[in-house]
Amino acid sequence: MQEKHPYYDFERIEAWRKALLRSKQTVEITDLGAGSVKTSSGKRKISHIVKNGAIPRKYGELLFRMATRFKTKNILELGTSAGISTLYLSLAHKKGKTITIEGCPQLAKVAEATFDRLEARHITLINGSFHKKLEKALKDLNSVDMVFFDGDHHEQSTIEYFHQCLPYIHNDTIFIFDDIHWSPGMERAWNAITQHPKATVTLDLLRLGIIFFRKESPKEHFIIKY
Repeated sequence: MQEKHPYYDFERIEAWRKALLRSKQTVEITDLGAGSVKTSSGKRKISHIVKNGAIPRKYGELLFRMATRFKTKNILELGTSAGISTLYLSLAHKKGKTITIEGCPQLAKVAEATFDRLEARHITLINGSFHKKLEKALKDLNSVDMVFFDGDHHEQSTIEYFHQCLPYIHNDTIFIFDDIHWSPGMERAWNAITQHPKATVTLDLLRLGIIFFRKESPKEHFIIKY
């Protein structure tokens, strides 16, 4: 993960981010969980959503490089928003399968336009609550190489979704959690997850939390300023 090789997809994704930041369009937000931006439901500008809620470029590039390094093909994302993080997760393996779940119907439409624009036809977007749609997504994938948790920042639901995904992991699966220090509840959820017996190597990057499940690795926890 130390390599710095640039990828053409980075510039394509960031060009689209800039286009969304210039957008004058507003959408009606239906917030089914605690999002990464502390705001209530209602009309909001797409530019505001992307500026304050989309994953920053350096973390997006990290997702892409990890997907490339670990050859992840079956990817699940909980929380699509405008689709920026989805692109970083999925464009590394265009022949793979990515399922992303978004609770807000209007944001789902924005994300679909994003995927169409970048011709990311291997992405399947499911509109609905995680509670209702997660199990079907997991069954459709059969097993997961990478899961990105980024749509519900409640302590208990984060832990529940973690446990729901566990039966679908394999030795090389990676779980990534966004905003692990966003609130005391998210910190408690993250600490509980790192203590799970199946979690071996865990990384705290101050924003992202990364879980590895390799049985051959000793249980270790690292805090890295990224």
